[in-house]
Amino acid sequence: MVDYESPNFNKETGRFEHRSGDKNNKSFGDLFGWAADYFTRENDEAENNGFPVVRSSKKQLKHFNENVIWVGHSSLLINHSNVTILTDPQFAGRASPFSFLGPKRVTPVPFPIADLPIIDVVVISHNHYDHLDEQSIREIVTRQPQIKFLVPLGLKQLILSWGAQDVTELDWWQPINVKGVKIQPTPVQHWSKRSAFDRNKTLWSGWMMNWPDFSFYFAGDTGYSDDFIETARRLGSPDLAAIPIGAYEPRDFMKSSHLNPEEAVTVFTDLGAKYAIGIHWGTFKLTLEPMDEPPEKLAEALHKQKLSQRRFRVLKHGESWPEVFLQK
Repeated sequence: MVDYESPNFNKETGRFEHRSGDKNNKSFGDLFGWAADYFTRENDEAENNGFPVVRSSKKQLKHFNENVIWVGHSSLLINHSNVTILTDPQFAGRASPFSFLGPKRVTPVPFPIADLPIIDVVVISHNHYDHLDEQSIREIVTRQPQIKFLVPLGLKQLILSWGAQDVTELDWWQPINVKGVKIQPTPVQHWSKRSAFDRNKTLWSGWMMNWPDFSFYFAGDTGYSDDFIETARRLGSPDLAAIPIGAYEPRDFMKSSHLNPEEAVTVFTDLGAKYAIGIHWGTFKLTLEPMDEPPEKLAEALHKQKLSQRRFRVLKHGESWPEVFLQK
């Protein structure tokens, strides 16, 4: 059994833990009930048709500068001060260990991996298949072997086995400096698993990225907790945050794992972020709410809190937001 000298690792169980405990551990009955609901779900028009995509050419991406693009799901491409970072690259047709089974991509990627600009850093939030895709990583490192991967504790060997050459694994709050950007994982309430035998054997995280004049927070995948208040207290409020808004129903089953739009707005205010992008919706059908519901619920929650939709935006797949760097 691998042992980690981390306050977040329980040596008796050999598993990582959030300080609030493992709220995501479901019984067989819970899992069976959710699966029955999922596989007998009502027809969802968006699941059949997907969403509009803003395409980018290789030439356009070659000059990707002072910009952020929502690729889809939790994949974002961001560049500031000549440093380009890619989060949770998921370009596959399914979020699954199988090519024939599992959640299917319903909205196409806006560009192929071959068209990506030169990437300096890839950050990974955790090992679930909708966030960590072997096919995508293997193609990325084949084309760009120089990329530095930053991952939570326990994931280094897996990423190396897929062909990456430069992988650093970090604990929550542990910083690293890459080309003048201070990057560190932050605690979030979630879990990890890729097989029937490895539950919480690796860590999960959000990520804060601090340039001298700009900061970006990537929440990854999370339920609501007071971690965001603590993150802002320790690391400051980000100029831009990427916050999940989808995959939240049924609520009693998903609440500890995924934010709903109302909670996403609370995270936005907890962080004290100037601007935010809603992620983790519209790409894969993972849960029971209609796929077009998260943006609608987000707009309602922002209105209720008297917050402008110009501050917390829902981008189209492939849409960019260069103006956010001019407003910092």
